[in-house]
Amino acid sequence: MGSTVRVTETELTAPVDLTDARGRLNAAAVGWTRVPLHRTDGVGRGWYGRGRNKRWEYWAITTPTHVVALTVSDIDYAAVNAVWVLDRASGEEIGADALGPLGRGTQLPGTLGAGPVSARARSLSIDLEEVDGGTRLRCRTDRVEVDVVAHRPAGHECLGVVVPWSDRLFQYTVKDVARPANGRIVVDGRGVDVPEGEAWATLDHGRGRWPYAVEWNWGAGSGRTDGRVVGVQVGGRWTDGTGSVENALLVDGRLTKISEELVWTYDPADWLRPWRVAGEDVDLTFTPEHVREDRTELGLISSRTHQAFGTWAGSVRATDGDRVRVDGVFGWAEEVRQRW
Repeated sequence: MGSTVRVTETELTAPVDLTDARGRLNAAAVGWTRVPLHRTDGVGRGWYGRGRNKRWEYWAITTPTHVVALTVSDIDYAAVNAVWVLDRASGEEIGADALGPLGRGTQLPGTLGAGPVSARARSLSIDLEEVDGGTRLRCRTDRVEVDVVAHRPAGHECLGVVVPWSDRLFQYTVKDVARPANGRIVVDGRGVDVPEGEAWATLDHGRGRWPYAVEWNWGAGSGRTDGRVVGVQVGGRWTDGTGSVENALLVDGRLTKISEELVWTYDPADWLRPWRVAGEDVDLTFTPEHVREDRTELGLISSRTHQAFGTWAGSVRATDGDRVRVDGVFGWAEEVRQRW
């Protein structure tokens, strides 16, 4: 599925506006960061780019017993919100979805961390709130209740990237992996602790303007290898040819940026077979234990998702040139085909 391509990326170290006064991409915003520095208030304001603006917060919580995914999104002509839970032992999936016209029932700040995030519908409620030392994640459906804190240790870094298709279409993404998590999950009245030291939260924050049809791969994982906290973040397809990539390794909170388009190899006829993600600096194998398949056909909106959950193993070259071993790091790898 393609070949490794090196790209030249610029690290940004000062706050910057994602868009200019006209609402187009600010060329000075193209690059990557170790902490969120982009101001994205211009996305979704006014009439410029109407229909193409996409704003979302996606959190995934992984524990020894469960996976929880929370989605709060406004894709300009609709709010698309969801709660999804996987029981890792039984394989049972529990989901609740809500669609609201023109973003109804959804609150999203213009810039990451600038205010609370919420979704309200008959089938679910979601609240994401910055608190001292982290982010509190709460949700409720008729079967599920979650109250978890994703801690942000001192000095913790995360990957921010601007992906430019053009000055009209672009995406700012923050992928924040290996956030230590603890709290409680209740499923059908049965409470399960989210144990500190064994559970992790990952954020996918997005603000931008997208083409109508797009495909992507995304993989992430959080855990411990050789006594160090390791976070894996890899992506592909949607960034190809833009000069930006969303690939990084986190070790004990310190980010290594991987500036190459990686090669993804997997079998769409058997999603449970091992996946491979490779490049000059990356040699990773992902072994699935469960596959989530989801299809949506709602007129203008359609998607096909295959998201496999399992463990990452292999190695990644860190900033100092040494290979960092990755072993048994739990997470996911996915293929998504989206029209929106």
